[in-house]
Amino acid sequence: MDRGRNLKGIELFRVAAAFLVVAIHTSPLASYSATADFILTRVFARTAVPFFFMVTGCFVLGGGGNIRASLKKLLIIYAASAALYLPVNVYAGHLSGWNLLELVRQVFFEGTFYHLWYLPAAILGLWLTGLMLRRLGDRPTAFIAAALYALGLLGDSYWGLIENIPGINSAYNAVFALMGYTRNGLFFAPLFFWLGAKLRSGRGCSIGYEAAGLAAGLALMLGEALLARSQGWQRHDSMYVLLPFVMYFLFALLLRARGRVRLPLGSFSLLVYILHPAVIIAVRGAARFLGLWDILVENSLGHYAAVCLGSAAASAVILLVWARIRPRSVSPTARAWVEVSLDALKNNAKRLQDFAPEGCELMAVLKCDAYGHGAVRSARELNSIGVGAFAVACLAEGVELRRAGVRGLILILGFTPVDQWRVIRRYKLTQCAVSADYARALSEAVRGRVDVHLKVDTGMHRLGESWEHTEAIAGCFGLPRLNVTGMFTHLAVSDSLSDSDVSFTEEQIRRFFGLAAELERRGIDTGALHTQASYGLLNYPDARCAYARAGVALYGVKSDEHDGVRAWPELEPALSLRARIGLVRELPAGESIGYGREFTTARASKIAVLPVGYGDGVFRCAMHGGAEALVNGKRCPVVARICMDQLCLDVTDAGDVKPGSVATFIGRDGSEFISCEEFASKCGTISNEVLSRLGKRLPRVYN
Repeated sequence: MDRGRNLKGIELFRVAAAFLVVAIHTSPLASYSATADFILTRVFARTAVPFFFMVTGCFVLGGGGNIRASLKKLLIIYAASAALYLPVNVYAGHLSGWNLLELVRQVFFEGTFYHLWYLPAAILGLWLTGLMLRRLGDRPTAFIAAALYALGLLGDSYWGLIENIPGINSAYNAVFALMGYTRNGLFFAPLFFWLGAKLRSGRGCSIGYEAAGLAAGLALMLGEALLARSQGWQRHDSMYVLLPFVMYFLFALLLRARGRVRLPLGSFSLLVYILHPAVIIAVRGAARFLGLWDILVENSLGHYAAVCLGSAAASAVILLVWARIRPRSVSPTARAWVEVSLDALKNNAKRLQDFAPEGCELMAVLKCDAYGHGAVRSARELNSIGVGAFAVACLAEGVELRRAGVRGLILILGFTPVDQWRVIRRYKLTQCAVSADYARALSEAVRGRVDVHLKVDTGMHRLGESWEHTEAIAGCFGLPRLNVTGMFTHLAVSDSLSDSDVSFTEEQIRRFFGLAAELERRGIDTGALHTQASYGLLNYPDARCAYARAGVALYGVKSDEHDGVRAWPELEPALSLRARIGLVRELPAGESIGYGREFTTARASKIAVLPVGYGDGVFRCAMHGGAEALVNGKRCPVVARICMDQLCLDVTDAGDVKPGSVATFIGRDGSEFISCEEFASKCGTISNEVLSRLGKRLPRVYN
């Protein structure tokens, strides 16, 4: 399971957790100090299994994964692992006493080999947690998972407190007799699955608090474990009261470490987990054969090192062989692609934030897949440089960001049906109240509380309650179950510097802040006020706003190449659109090309056919507007009617052009540059539409 390879901290700790599990089964410090080995293997290494549960919860339950597909994958891995260890079970005579009932118990409740219990436990825990979240919601699931964990504690590290209580001890003994280690799928796993999902979709605290919480939690858990050990309470030693708190802070810190990991560390750690008992057997056999028993077996640290090296080597060999024989994935630049400069995106964000007045925070607008740039990746990169506020168009876009682990305020700018309040609340989204009536309806529907920003119509006449309806707007702030944390409007012509449009915009601003002043005079806390989108910030930077909702400017482009702006703080385009030439043919003068024969060569011409068309977002009308692409740094006109999946360029003057050569529709090639504004103008539209219509089948390549 290698999803989320940009979560570098999670990916790297997967490997560490796998070797911590090896430590549990080899006791590396036992030759030196029983107490030190207990601390390593029975305290600190106990973070490994809950970490693995949290990873699955993070990516599957909190990351929009397919639970059924994940369960199927776990079943396949379990079946393969059980088959791998079947010869060992036969050789050791473990199967000799199994009847049908015992076989069922071993397969479904024990794991068939001592470390494989994790897989049926994960299957049970994932199914149960997913079912509870779907049927009951977030809070009831958390309560039940915590209650199950508390029950499990009494049968684990706190068994000594209840082992002599009649009835209770027999109930626990019955569960242990049936389920053995796989009881953890019921008592242990659900809480950590839920925690992983919660951290992926919610907001954490500051890094300082997380680090302090982890350090304090580990120290207290160590004290708890030593106390339970000294009192003889432990029947097992995998569950502690402090363990969920330790895992919360550990996982939150690991989520902060971002960066692309290109190695399949998830698969590597899984293989180490599965293979290490077989390697233990192999090491013991090799030690006996080579006469190295004292070094490789009797010496616990030597034994641990040999098992780790053997497990790592075996896992690496399997992955290398698999990489050679598996079907190759399609290269993202095989046909056509969108290229996104993350440095340009982050630099634009910093420059816009610096340009904004003091106290005004950048709110990155990520509508329509971040204007074609990729919402999840863009949000994560912006999170990494401190951007903590985002805006989306609809509920689904907000949920996608939360499931991807994006933190901070996420404001839904558009309408959401009030019966979706549970989703808004679960993912800690802030909903736009599109009118006073909507606010009242949402208040009546909600159980609990949801965050809201009120939309005010100051003259654009789209969404929002009219600025003149002061009483209705004031009433929204007192509605039960709505936490009104802000109020905003949208400026209709802030992208124009004509006298009449400037007057209209200034009137909108006066109306909005006049309303805010009246509400404040009545003792109402209006929360965060914001009026500025991209052009509002660039042309009216002095408005006293808490947020500037930067959309198209964040991506380094204007909506129209003729738009007037009073400032352009060194913003640079972040996106390029490129495609590979599939075929080059030479045609004499007088030959027509394509549907409708709309283009006829006026001279002997070299025509390139590219596998990109209006299905990818290259407008069908681009030919008529004079659109061009760059090939070998030369401008080449689009000729003939554009098809859904193909178009033609006249590359006669572009030098050596052949199949595989790259054509650039938006971006730079050599000294030539085609801006998004220019391309949009020749398509008869604006940059916003061009960017938002770049098709999903165009891979995003980030650099």
